[in-house]
Amino acid sequence: MTSFSLPGFDLDAFVARTLAEDLGTGWPGGGRDVTSASVIPADARFTGVMASRDAVCLCGLPLAAAFFRALDPAAEIALLVDEGAGVAPGTALLRVAGSARALLTAERSALNTVQHLTGIATLTRRYVTAMGDTRARLLDTRKTIPGMRALEKYAVRTGGGHNHRMGLWDAAMIKDNHVAVAGGVAAAVALARKAGVHDVICEIDRIDQIIPALDAGATRLLLDNMGPELLRQALAIVAGRVPCEASGGVTLDTIAAIAATGVDFISVGRLTQSAPAADIGLDFTLA
Repeated sequence: MTSFSLPGFDLDAFVARTLAEDLGTGWPGGGRDVTSASVIPADARFTGVMASRDAVCLCGLPLAAAFFRALDPAAEIALLVDEGAGVAPGTALLRVAGSARALLTAERSALNTVQHLTGIATLTRRYVTAMGDTRARLLDTRKTIPGMRALEKYAVRTGGGHNHRMGLWDAAMIKDNHVAVAGGVAAAVALARKAGVHDVICEIDRIDQIIPALDAGATRLLLDNMGPELLRQALAIVAGRVPCEASGGVTLDTIAAIAATGVDFISVGRLTQSAPAADIGLDFTLA
């Protein structure tokens, strides 16, 4: 359908599932676009332009093209802007021509996807810019919409950020509840290492937890909800033995000071959890 691909993500299945949801497939009387079928002649053709109404970091155009081609394989589509490009309000992003019924049926699914992913990429770019020229790298989290993780993390990368764990499988992250059940930071880390886990990230809420976590074999420390001064104290204790990540309540106003402490990573859940959708529209004109 298109050259767009991501590890662990099935584009065709995503497009089919999303369109089926909008068309009401499986619902009584569903499986159709009532409006387009009743208002638009079967042989009508339209051309249209997708454009941004805000200044954004663009993400998701190949997916929009996939929605249009799913319903009109013969649609003529031109992507006018590269993924990750910063564009000004009014910039034309995509041109499409084809069956009016098909394009109008696919319109909302295509726009929802591009608006959501562009919103994430745009917010990520703002955070990266706010960090300034420091060693820190911006990370996302697992705070993603179910079924959208691969795409949302792609949007973070498009905006200039980096991905944390993709899921529960690719690294151990020991947090407060794990510590409580295991009987302490050292015990939890030691159990993970004994199980053969290579990457063991341990959340640190207090300075006195640092040495026990390191001695037990933690390979990264997540310094949770610490201000810049406490972060500096923690980094002095760690003394470069493992990478350190700052997390918890990071905002655009505070990230520069956090990055300046010398942490290796800063994770921000709101990149995927709270990014506002970009204002992007699709206007059709009679061919």
